[in-house]
Amino acid sequence: MREMHTGVAIREALTLAMEQDERVFLAGEGIGTSIHDNPLMPTYGLLEKFGSKRVKDTPVSEAAIAGLAVGASNMGLLPVVEIMFFPFMTLASDMVVNHAAKLRYLSGGKSAFPLTVRVKAGLFPAGCQHCHNLEAWMAHVPGLKMTFASNPADAKGLLLSAIFDPDPVIVVEDMGLYFMLGEAPEGDVRVPLGKARIARQGTDATVVAYGGAVHTAMAAAGMLEAEGVSLEVIDLRTLVPLDKETVLESLGRTGRLVTVHDATRFCGYGAELAAIAAEEGFASLKAPVRRVAAPNTPAPFTPPQVEYYKPGAEDVVEAVRSIL
Repeated sequence: MREMHTGVAIREALTLAMEQDERVFLAGEGIGTSIHDNPLMPTYGLLEKFGSKRVKDTPVSEAAIAGLAVGASNMGLLPVVEIMFFPFMTLASDMVVNHAAKLRYLSGGKSAFPLTVRVKAGLFPAGCQHCHNLEAWMAHVPGLKMTFASNPADAKGLLLSAIFDPDPVIVVEDMGLYFMLGEAPEGDVRVPLGKARIARQGTDATVVAYGGAVHTAMAAAGMLEAEGVSLEVIDLRTLVPLDKETVLESLGRTGRLVTVHDATRFCGYGAELAAIAAEEGFASLKAPVRRVAAPNTPAPFTPPQVEYYKPGAEDVVEAVRSIL
């Protein structure tokens, strides 16, 4: 299989979708220009390839971008819009939460509203108004689906599935992974929404993660292997719908569960996983569930502070040791 950067794999998915279906178009702030004018960024070169009718550079207005997506999907198009940073979803939230997520319900299930919202996430030295993972907010909204890939193959395959899904899908992209090399298949190979993967098999404890946190979990698994501890690492890939079966089956094999994410701990996505384990996997639990996450403060700005704030492999190792 070929190797490519995640940002390039995302661009390949966008290109394939636009070549297959003329209803697909892109919109966002500075698409193909400005900070996106980098060969490793997802929309690099697409403006030149498809023209301004299908790659729309928008004003700096996330509410307008999201409104454009809702209106276009209502008219039968397949919009793929970009929100530059996750905290800016608060500006787009009225259109995404109050309209996109609810229109199928309001139509009595008779209408579909296919739209894709790509949003950059992750922890990097850009300050708290650009760094704040809000996946738990979006996951809380009925009617929205959400993906969060950890590698190029999944980033490409999940995005293709999202674009051609009949419902609104939030596609969260960890910016740090844009520059990570990994394998990705050629052609239109889609990853189904709602299906997790076992990134590493193990017997002593299950670690559930998504996005960049999967690599944190894998690093922890390597450190613990040297101590004779075997971790099973699950990459959720899709947060909504959640593949509960894979999580609970793994918990049934190992009896111990640790959740890992880069978002803040309080009311984070890990809390939902812990609740599922308590409600539906209690008989399998040999120890309390542990959550590894960022502290409940705004994301810091300086690199040393970001390093302190971002959950690391040592934090996962410590959490696992505490329940063995």
